[in-house]
Amino acid sequence: MGLYDAYLATRHRLHDAEPPPHVALVLTERDLLADGAFDTLSSAIGWAFEYGAERVTVSVSVLDRAVAPTLVRELRRLDAPAETVVRGPDDGSPEQGSPDAPTEAGDSAGEAADAPVRILVGLGGKAEFAGAVRELASDVAAGEIPPEAIDETDVAERLLFPEEPDLVIKTGAERLSDFAIWQSVYAELYFTDVNWRDFRRREYLRAVLDYQDRQRRFGR
Repeated sequence: MGLYDAYLATRHRLHDAEPPPHVALVLTERDLLADGAFDTLSSAIGWAFEYGAERVTVSVSVLDRAVAPTLVRELRRLDAPAETVVRGPDDGSPEQGSPDAPTEAGDSAGEAADAPVRILVGLGGKAEFAGAVRELASDVAAGEIPPEAIDETDVAERLLFPEEPDLVIKTGAERLSDFAIWQSVYAELYFTDVNWRDFRRREYLRAVLDYQDRQRRFGR
């Protein structure tokens, strides 16, 4: 750790405010094409846990769905510091029988949500929300829940990963994908001009310190 990084780490440690318990990283397929991109991701997940996070969610937006299976395969080989579940656009649950599939978290959405590290490839918030609505509609049709009884909890429970991130970090530009449009409505957003290939410990610490300096309002 360099001197400047140590300075930032000390500021973080002495700060009165708590660090974000749930951190989300928003990437693109182009971010992961750079040399060392997967090593950077592994390091970033490690920094998150080192500096107080209990969960990390990674969203990888893709323009070409044909590259999603390759990204999913490589991400399932990621040297992550905690149990990890990777989901692609065509598999609502981890691949059964795949040597690269995460066996620790099982194959249900509820079990996957318990994994400390969750990685979504090409799974946008709009599609996730539409899936929750379809499931609710099916439950209503089956008489399992009356329409007038549906509330936000019913929607949240049917999302792929229902937990809300506290801090969302996006590198390279002040522009988000439709990642977690339901879950991140009250999250703190942090944009950095640094591209993913140049993302280092100091950039992560700057994001955490920025979060700690904010007064969260949760929509109020």
